[in-house]
Amino acid sequence: MEYLVPITLFVTGFAMIFGIRYLVNRERMALIERGINPNDGQSAPKPFLSLKIGLLLVGLGLGLVVALFTVIATKLGEDEAAAIYFGCVLIFGGLGLIVSYIIEKKWLDQQLESKL
Repeated sequence: MEYLVPITLFVTGFAMIFGIRYLVNRERMALIERGINPNDGQSAPKPFLSLKIGLLLVGLGLGLVVALFTVIATKLGEDEAAAIYFGCVLIFGGLGLIVSYIIEKKWLDQQLESKL
């Protein structure tokens, strides 16, 4: 009975990936049949994606470090420590995304000013 959960997770994960892949392929084939190039519009670059992911991960890491030092300094119990970890990870991850937004906004504003 204890093997039922891992087997079920594996089978459902495989079925989900297969189903998504199958539906994407059918959509592409329908576009080709109508004479539409399925690659149009998908080649738009995302220059800030790596910045966003990097700042998010840095924020999550800082949140874990701050939570660790907070828990060590205050010698809290397990329940309070879990809440501190969870809260710090969310706060610092959100701050990382906000910093990413500010950098992107500043760059886009500079691009608009240079075009005028």
